Amino acid sequence: MTTATLPTDLVTEKQRINSIDIVRGIVMVVMALDHARDFFYVGGYATDPTNLAATTPALFFTRWITHYCAPTFVFLSGTSIFLNLQKKSKKEMSVFLLTRGLWLIVLELIVVRFAIVFNFYYDVIFFQVIWVIGASMICMAALLHLKYKVVLAIGLMIVFGHNSFDGLGLQPGDSFFALWTILRQAGLIPLTENNTIFVIYPLLPWLGIMILGYCLGKLYSREFNSNERKKYLLILGSSAIALFVILRSVNIYGDPAPWSVQKNGMFTLMSFLNTTKYPVSLLYTLMTIGPVLIILALMEGVKVNFLKPFHVFGRVPMFYYVLHFSLIHFVS
Repeated sequence: MTTATLPTDLVTEKQRINSIDIVRGIVMVVMALDHARDFFYVGGYATDPTNLAATTPALFFTRWITHYCAPTFVFLSGTSIFLNLQKKSKKEMSVFLLTRGLWLIVLELIVVRFAIVFNFYYDVIFFQVIWVIGASMICMAALLHLKYKVVLAIGLMIVFGHNSFDGLGLQPGDSFFALWTILRQAGLIPLTENNTIFVIYPLLPWLGIMILGYCLGKLYSREFNSNERKKYLLILGSSAIALFVILRSVNIYGDPAPWSVQKNGMFTLMSFLNTTKYPVSLLYTLMTIGPVLIILALMEGVKVNFLKPFHVFGRVPMFYYVLHFSLIHFVS
């Protein structure tokens, strides 16, 4: 009797999808730690655990470890776009991204908002990670028609260049204030006397992360076998971490909040790691995406087995996101 075997390319396909889903599932479980702290910790939304003048190392690192969640979520969404494009035409993918992006924005404004605040007053309208994924997908619906190298160049220019606008802070009443807040600045956009849009995730920096995730998808094409992919992931991840350490050390560019020597070594380390998320900075991106690339390399070809719960969560990210927010808020 002969033993049936799967073609090598199908095995690789299965393994690579598992690795992406497992990493996405891991960061989503870590994400729940941050949101549980928001609802259960005394002070919750009123205190900043990264404020070195008022935090403790334990509190700081429960927040810092969750910095990996949103970049990974957005980055791997870009990778998924590239993988899906291998099965659909560019026209079909553009329509899919356009409709999916609009649906995600509506989901953010209605379902996710209700999960956070449990009301329909709409005194504050939140633009968070789901909105920015949706808006980035709408942009990707157009960008995927460009040549791969052009898309890569655009992504690199955004990620590495947007911090050059750190000094451009517009105020309500300034021309283009609302547009700039949505694109790059983050902050409050007054609509009426009783209604405000709170842009927590401005589009441009996160779009850059999604674009680079999309470009990473090329490593998962049949041009690369598992060993080659693992090698490049390790090189890219190590390079990102090294670049983070170098740029952060010189305190010249890449983050509007420089680090400084603190009262002891632990707090100095915390200051060094305390990069800016709103809007996400270059150094924040390097600090988070670098290790994620290394984890993806280590997960290459790993069997699901005991990691199955993470694999399941990573396959249903939107369901998990909405459900965990609602559950944590309800229990609190």
